[in-house]
Amino acid sequence: MELYLDSADLKEIKEAFQLGFLTGLTTTPTFMHREGVRDLDATIVELSKIVPVLQIEALGETAEAIVADADRQLALGLDPQRTVFKIPVSLEGVKACRTLVDRGLKVNVHLVYTIQQAYMAAVAGATYICVLAGRMQDQGYDALTLIGDVVELVDAYGFDSKVMFSSVRNTEHVRNAIDLGCHTITVPWKLMKALTENNFTAIGTNQFIEHTRLITVTVGQAINSINPIVTEDLSVTEAIVKMTEFGFGCVTVVDAAGNLKGVFTDGDLRRKLAEFGRDILSKTMGDFEYGTPISIETNQLLDAAAAIFKKTSVDTILVTENGKPVGMLDIQDLKND
Repeated sequence: MELYLDSADLKEIKEAFQLGFLTGLTTTPTFMHREGVRDLDATIVELSKIVPVLQIEALGETAEAIVADADRQLALGLDPQRTVFKIPVSLEGVKACRTLVDRGLKVNVHLVYTIQQAYMAAVAGATYICVLAGRMQDQGYDALTLIGDVVELVDAYGFDSKVMFSSVRNTEHVRNAIDLGCHTITVPWKLMKALTENNFTAIGTNQFIEHTRLITVTVGQAINSINPIVTEDLSVTEAIVKMTEFGFGCVTVVDAAGNLKGVFTDGDLRRKLAEFGRDILSKTMGDFEYGTPISIETNQLLDAAAAIFKKTSVDTILVTENGKPVGMLDIQDLKND
C-alpha cells in the first residue's frame, strides 16, 4: 500500500520526506488557505521540488476548463510523470480524467461518495479513486463499507485504478485501510508519527539499550567529571557545604597525601547527630573511624556495578583507579539519559 503525506505545512513536509520512503504528497486548496498561502502557484512549484509525487487540484466547471487548469499548472514547470491531478468526481470531471489519462497524465478522481461514482472514475481510467473516509463518517455515511466495495470493484473487473483512503482522522483508519486492501492511503503527519508508537515496544527498546550499556560501557566512562573529595582536616560543617556543592549525598575523605581514608555519607551525618548532638559539627573529618568503602575500579563494566548496587542496596559507589578515588557512581548513572 502506497503511503502519502496529506499536508500543506512546508515545515512538516520537509521533515516527513526525510523518512525516505513516502510515495508522495497530497494537498488541497483548503490546506493551503489554512496555512496562510498567498501565492498558490509558487507554493505548488516549491512542493514539486521537495516530494517524489505531488497530487494537486485541477478545477473547472467543464472538462475543457479542468484540462486547461492542468495545462496551466504543467506550464509552471511541473514534471508530468511526478504530478497527479486531483479532480472532484462529476460527469465533466470524469470526461476531463479520460482526456488527461489519454495524454499520459495521472489523475485522482476524488470526493467519491458512491460505488456508482467510483465505477465511472474507474472506467474513465483514473489512476486513483479517492474516498474521504473521515469526512464521509462526519456526514453519517458508511465510508468503510464503500471503500471495501470500491476495492472489490477494482479487483473484480481488473481496473488499473488504485483505491485511496483519505481524510484519515485516527490511527485506526490506517488499520481499516490495510484490512480493506486499499492500494494507497494519505495520512496527516501528526498521525503518521504515531504509527510506530507502542508502549510495549518502547519498554522493550529501553531494556535493550539499558542492557547493552551495562555490558559495553565501563564505570570510568559513565561517571561525571565531579570527584567529591575532602581532606581529613576539613571540619564537618565545611564538609557538609562541600557535599551540597558537589551534588552528592556523600564525600570521599583522603589524608594529606591523597590516600583514601573512607567515605562519609549524609546517613553517617544523621546517625552521628543523633548520637552526639551538634558537637560533631566542630569535629574534623579525620576524627571519625571509617570502614572499608564499597568501591569499584574504573575499568569495570557497568554490569559489575549493577550487581554491587543490587547486593548492597546503596545508591552511590566510590570509583577508584589503581586504588585512588576518582569519583562517585550514582545508581542513576546506569541509565543512558
